[in-house]
Amino acid sequence: MLVIDANVAVAACAEENGFNELGDELAAPPLMWSEARANLHLELFKQAIPAEDAAIMHKRLEECPVQRQDPPELGRRAWELAERFGWGRTYDAEYVALAQILSCRLVTLDARLRRGAAQLGIVIGVHELTQPKVETTESESGDD
Repeated sequence: MLVIDANVAVAACAEENGFNELGDELAAPPLMWSEARANLHLELFKQAIPAEDAAIMHKRLEECPVQRQDPPELGRRAWELAERFGWGRTYDAEYVALAQILSCRLVTLDARLRRGAAQLGIVIGVHELTQPKVETTESESGDD
């Protein structure tokens, strides 16, 4: 299983089989759909993509094969992670928290998110999907 964030979802929507290329089991917290929809609509609003393409991408988003996961501890864990990493908002922390709860990796295109949660060893970029997960403990994170 992989957790994907909104940026990855929007990128996947741009390709006919974009979600298939990410893997068989995909999950995201409920906010992913709102964030992805907002990002997609912003691109349409800025006229960065034609209306026809935006409509196709929106349909792909609404029908995407991503499991909506909202475990009871998600909010609490996201809050704790935002505190730990010094993030003012908990949006990104929800993706990280869900990956922790599901014991899987988070795939993102967001370099800031990746840097912020790097010590956990579970946040990867799309280009790393074919590489095996490396288990890292906090004491091995290289904070010296």
